[in-house]
Amino acid sequence: MEEAAPLIVAFVLGFGAKGIGLPPLVGYLAAGFGLYAFGFESTETIEWIADLGVLLLLFGIGLKLRPRTLARPEVWVTTTAFAAIGTVAFALLLLGLGALGVPLAAELDLKSAAVAGFAFSFCSTVFAVKALERTNETASLAGRVAVGVLVLQDVFAVAFLVAVEPGGMSGWAILALPALIALRPLLGWLLARSDHGELLVLFGFAAALGVGAGIFELAGIKPDLGALLIGILLAGNARSPEMADRLLGFKDLFLVAFFLSIGLGGTPSPAGLAIGAIVLLAVPVRSFVLFVLFTRFRLRARTALFASLTLSTFSEFGLIAASAALAADLLDQAWLSTIAVVVAASFVSASAANAARYRLYRRWSSRLAGFELEPPMPEDAIIDIADRQILVFGMGRVGIGAYDEIVERAGPVVMGVDRDGDRVEKLRGQGRNVIRGDALDRDFWERIRLHPGVELVVAATGNHQANLECIKRVREFLPSVRIASIATYADDVQELKDAGVDVARNLYQEAGQALADDALTVLPELGE
Repeated sequence: MEEAAPLIVAFVLGFGAKGIGLPPLVGYLAAGFGLYAFGFESTETIEWIADLGVLLLLFGIGLKLRPRTLARPEVWVTTTAFAAIGTVAFALLLLGLGALGVPLAAELDLKSAAVAGFAFSFCSTVFAVKALERTNETASLAGRVAVGVLVLQDVFAVAFLVAVEPGGMSGWAILALPALIALRPLLGWLLARSDHGELLVLFGFAAALGVGAGIFELAGIKPDLGALLIGILLAGNARSPEMADRLLGFKDLFLVAFFLSIGLGGTPSPAGLAIGAIVLLAVPVRSFVLFVLFTRFRLRARTALFASLTLSTFSEFGLIAASAALAADLLDQAWLSTIAVVVAASFVSASAANAARYRLYRRWSSRLAGFELEPPMPEDAIIDIADRQILVFGMGRVGIGAYDEIVERAGPVVMGVDRDGDRVEKLRGQGRNVIRGDALDRDFWERIRLHPGVELVVAATGNHQANLECIKRVREFLPSVRIASIATYADDVQELKDAGVDVARNLYQEAGQALADDALTVLPELGE
């Protein structure tokens, strides 16, 4: 029962944090601090589960690494410059506070100040992903750039973890990476043949912990790096996204133990709280630095502002880095507790800033535009659909079928729209006229130029809410245009009609009717 108490308190406070619009991890940290105040301490079980969560986190990062995205200048240059500027600026701030005699800061030497500064240079992946999902901007350019920055920051963090805890490598260490590479074909074969249930989840655990982390631990190398590398090696497999999604819940659950362990390590001292408050005052400055860096790569002010606000937090990965620094005697527990409070408080301020992002842009757009460089990045430029008369949103199997049928009957009067960049490139290579865009992305509707010559819109995204949002936006710009859409349930068809759709079809019902029509042709006596 003693082990269950932290879980119950973590759930209650995490649920409360979510109820007021904050990430649940704020509640988990608060639970740890509260339990510590009542005499609870971290246990071996909590620490083991916390380590497991970190390993799965790194494995998931590896699965999602896309070198093409990280190689974009607006991602890698911005991330590198921001990390350098943040580390140096916060290290100097802490050393300055130490020179003034502020307790806790006065104990820092140059190396410890740099480590603390590095921990403060990260932005939260958890907060950013949730914020983008809440505003339906995950597929927007601002969202993709922000996520690219976060992934590269995670790579920096992993490099730091390896550097501060190198361990005693055995003579077999040189064979660790070649062993993983040699196992890649076998692991890919097994992944492709795992089912969609518990076997896929079990394979993920086995690959991350048994193969990646296990081989590196045997070689005397930090197992975290092995988990990351095996994820990278499997990233190109078609089943990797599905496996990453299935492991997400386990990773998030196990990381609860990590955040609990931070709080159970001790509450911040008064000096720590004072330093944390001073560091929090730098949040707007960090966001402005990111905004300026983004605009140097010809992002529009609106895109740069939204991306920088998405990244306007301190990070749970800063806690992971600080925890590693604690184990390496580079920081003490008081700093880990201070950083935890700063991370949690930054989520509160960032939530308010993100909620006001549209209002902030409207108020300051003229001044922010002064930072823009011309011409804007092609991906961020205004979208001109020229003289296209028909638009198809969602270029999956249904959308492609509709597109091709329209071209066959009416000629090249149609343009496709899809949120998947790889799919867009593939369809373009096949000769189809397709642009990248997401019906749920407000920025896309700000950039696209619809004209009265558009006669028909086909909403075939496969996502009912996306189809409804598409209909809403089209009706806003082109009230008289004809709209057709698909649905998977009968009540969805009625909802589409209520939203103003001219033609709504139940995808499965239509397919069933067509199948029956074709099937009856093999029975002439019934088909007549």
